[in-house]
Amino acid sequence: MDDSEENPAPIAEEPHRPDPADEPGLALLGGEARPPARAQAAGYQVLARKYRPTTFDDLVGQEAMVRTLSNAFETGRIAHAFMLTGVRGVGKTTTARILARALNYEKPGVTGPTIHMDGFGVHCEAIMESRHVDVLEMDAASRTGIDDIREIIDSVRYLPVSARYKVYIIDEVHMLSKAAFNGLLKTLEEPPAHVKFIFATTEIRKVPVTVLSRCQRFDLRRLKVEELTSLLSRIATKEHVEVEDAALKLISRAADGSARDSLSLLDRAIAHGSQMGEAVIHEAEVRDMLGLADRARIFDLFDFVMKGDIAGALGELRAQYDVGADPAVVLSDLADLTHWLTRLKLVAGAADDLAMSETERLRGQEMAEKLPIRVLARTWQMLLKGLVEVQGATRPIAAAEMVLVRIAYVADGPGPEELIEQLKNGGAASRPSQGGGGSAAPSGGGPRAELRAVMGGGMGAGMGARPGQSPREAYDPAPAAIATAAVGPSLRRFEDVIALLAEKRDIRLKHALETGVRLVRFEQGRIEIRLLDGTPGNLASELSERLKRWTGSLWVVSISREEGAPTLREQAITREEKLKEEARADPLVRAALAHFPGAEIVHVRDTRAEEVAMPLAASGEVVPASHDDLASEEFEHEDYMASDE
Repeated sequence: MDDSEENPAPIAEEPHRPDPADEPGLALLGGEARPPARAQAAGYQVLARKYRPTTFDDLVGQEAMVRTLSNAFETGRIAHAFMLTGVRGVGKTTTARILARALNYEKPGVTGPTIHMDGFGVHCEAIMESRHVDVLEMDAASRTGIDDIREIIDSVRYLPVSARYKVYIIDEVHMLSKAAFNGLLKTLEEPPAHVKFIFATTEIRKVPVTVLSRCQRFDLRRLKVEELTSLLSRIATKEHVEVEDAALKLISRAADGSARDSLSLLDRAIAHGSQMGEAVIHEAEVRDMLGLADRARIFDLFDFVMKGDIAGALGELRAQYDVGADPAVVLSDLADLTHWLTRLKLVAGAADDLAMSETERLRGQEMAEKLPIRVLARTWQMLLKGLVEVQGATRPIAAAEMVLVRIAYVADGPGPEELIEQLKNGGAASRPSQGGGGSAAPSGGGPRAELRAVMGGGMGAGMGARPGQSPREAYDPAPAAIATAAVGPSLRRFEDVIALLAEKRDIRLKHALETGVRLVRFEQGRIEIRLLDGTPGNLASELSERLKRWTGSLWVVSISREEGAPTLREQAITREEKLKEEARADPLVRAALAHFPGAEIVHVRDTRAEEVAMPLAASGEVVPASHDDLASEEFEHEDYMASDE
């Protein structure tokens, strides 16, 4: 057999010939020019890029910056460096590109920089797409070193290739190293006339002050919910998508002032609605997408907690969790509601928040009228601490339930000043309601009974509380027992404290208070004193501990810088001298002193005083009973003791 038949020669492949119908062309042979196939089949562009502002008129919520730049351009006072700062998604990079476009805007009849850009000019499209040779964008997060800045320093000396200015846009400028910042200072302070710098950052505090002082700074503010809602509504109309107003408000609140975030969420909502085949995007769908709880159910949950209905609160939280609500988001919504209710009580016009529906405003005003600031403030603090616990817990729903239990039990508990008042009144809680009803709390019910009264409800069934008894008393009767227990010794004056120390035979502390302390202020449960030189510094804490142990009440003893009243010893000496002067003015005493030359009055005793002044053992000085009592006495009889020298 022939070898050629066994191993036939390979057939030469025909070279590839491009199909003119599939290839881009420049109409060199008389045909029609066509764009590349890739351009014909361009992919979907997200809303945040599709509707990116291209002029200053398109910027939302930055009127102050636009007005300043407009005046600067019209008067020719254009700075050589700009610093744009703000939170994510408010338009820092977009503003930088628009500013670069305004600096280099060229069109027939336009001879200089202008913010009035009627249509795209010669360089506008390339600048907005970040591909212009004279507008250089640098990401400082990835190019942080001095070598990167050295490239800029070396290139600023060259004139622009085609534009009016050579513009350097440095994004996230706070990420530059210290050496890079220092290397940029000289060029930034005195750049060539054809160079402009535009910086953008989210961390303005990390930018050295030496750089900030060389730039014109603009703070781009967060967008309001109304502004974001209006923006989303316009874009939804352009996209031929129908979205409920309530759904747009949800997206705007979730965006937290960021235009880019709001557009990204709207993109998700449109895709979510398309998958479900809905012609209209409803509020419930957006809630499911964001993992939010129904706003009305947040009000219900807050109402359960404030009433002390723990069973109802836990059931409502579990129901929201079962339909997809995130426990951390639920607590965050409760904190937002608490903050809003507090503003309703304190700020006029807070109820005019357009982000709230009419039903929410009416229900919020009703709650704000009934809840005291004390309850709202404590609820806010506990929600903030509980939110951190939920975010770090392995079982967030369990942690969230325990947070609600704590709030329902102690958020409306009495403060220290109220406990003192209850102890002083023998345990009777008779303070009026702060909610606006003006009615007094039921006797013995305490603050929780008052809150149940104003909120119109009580503890849910199954909590083991007797009628009229708070759940905390059912599980822990100690607070009620303390409030109704017999109070200790009544201390109404500083002298009563001295008498109590004498009764308890604490002579050291009694002597220190008499000789080394000046009283500044005395009220029930609180003493302010000034310590003289040589007095132990721990006297205040020691006295507070003694009084708390002996009286059963909390006594706050604090050190003051005020001068205060004279010490008890100084007061005793003053009173003793006054009594001696009165004695010397008596005719009989004058006659006795004249009859016995050199005699002196050693001590004067008032027989009508409630307490007899006793001479000090060492010096013959007296310990007064009470300055107020002695000052009110009218002496009818005095015994004089005189001794011959």
